[in-house]
Amino acid sequence: MKQIKDKSSYCLNCKTKPCAIKGCPLGNQIPQFIEQIKQENYKKAYEILSETTVLQGICGRICPHQKQCQGSCIRGIKGEPVSIGELESFIFDQMVGEESLLKCYQEEMQANRSNKKVAVIGAGPAGLTASAFLAKNGIQVTIYEKYDYLGGLLMHGIPEFRLPKEVVKKTIDKILSLGIEVKYNQQLGKDIFLPNLEKQYDAIFLSIGANQSVKMRVKGEERQGVLGGNELLEHNLHPNYQGKIVAVVGGGNVAMDCARTVKRLGAQTVKVIYRRAREQMPAEDKEVEEAEQEGIEFLFQNNIKSIIGEDGVKQIELIKTQLVQKENEDRLVPVNIEGSNYILDVDYVIMALGSQVEPYVKELGLQTNQWGNIQVNEKYQTSNPNIYAGGDLTGTRSTVAWAAYSGREAAKNIIKQMTGK
Repeated sequence: MKQIKDKSSYCLNCKTKPCAIKGCPLGNQIPQFIEQIKQENYKKAYEILSETTVLQGICGRICPHQKQCQGSCIRGIKGEPVSIGELESFIFDQMVGEESLLKCYQEEMQANRSNKKVAVIGAGPAGLTASAFLAKNGIQVTIYEKYDYLGGLLMHGIPEFRLPKEVVKKTIDKILSLGIEVKYNQQLGKDIFLPNLEKQYDAIFLSIGANQSVKMRVKGEERQGVLGGNELLEHNLHPNYQGKIVAVVGGGNVAMDCARTVKRLGAQTVKVIYRRAREQMPAEDKEVEEAEQEGIEFLFQNNIKSIIGEDGVKQIELIKTQLVQKENEDRLVPVNIEGSNYILDVDYVIMALGSQVEPYVKELGLQTNQWGNIQVNEKYQTSNPNIYAGGDLTGTRSTVAWAAYSGREAAKNIIKQMTGK
């Protein structure tokens, strides 16, 4: 507890508050909640955080803090930034089971009670956040979830070593305590359909994610032994990696999660292949450092050209890249170096280059963009004004905090549409 007090006291509570204004997608009142920790008023700190987020214990653990709040911290200019993520996690762990807080939120919900009903399709970060803010404002919420559990990528997309499932379950229990109804094993386009839901609800919020792995379209990618990173993490259907060499292609957190998971499952060698330089990796520095400490190798400025084998994967052809500045590009672009090709022996290739929506999304009758994401306006409305959407489904920036932000802001707009508030 003294360590937490020391870390909270390290915050300057500066007037400009860049950690919150510039660094936090959710706009959490960071200096204010830390000030309450200094005074050991943990309940008040939790209440301050709850004004903007319902994922305190989750974002506190997995947000890319160095790229967001801590990366904007004034303290970080000349030294170490304030441990904002750790302090947020601490407050959640201290207060999540506090009965007086749950009672307070339930009373708030009853005071705002209305007869308006909203269906939320999908219960990842965006769906859970939207549900909570709708319910706290008196809206009757029903969540439709295709699995027999809630949480989406929080449960099946992020490994236990990064985000304990118990934290996710406690978060979900807190949200459901607001009186939210859940219908499990309900998949959009198979078990439930938008026209039918429109007849039952005043509005619909879509947050079904985008968890289909992007393909590189290189020669041999169709071979057995070439796996999609998103699907591996979601379904947990791994082959036997014992004594095998595995190549993971990509530089984001999904690539890091796949590489570290595969190493834990017995792979002899895991190589992460990334076509840019290390400092350009979208993965958080901490994740890369921990992967290196676990013995994972990195091949920077390398691009995959083809996958070689007969029945499965035997080798991959790589080519080295150089980074060049191109017109109308805001960062250096990797360009293959002609003649630098070489061959690497591998047993499996995991593609972790990003994600895209499922093909059936195009059949929902809603306007989509060139990548297949559902298009929304500034109010998160789709081309059907009674249907809203958020999270990865709409192509939002792929972090939990940004997904939660879209859910919260969509909820606010739904409430305004229904109540005028």
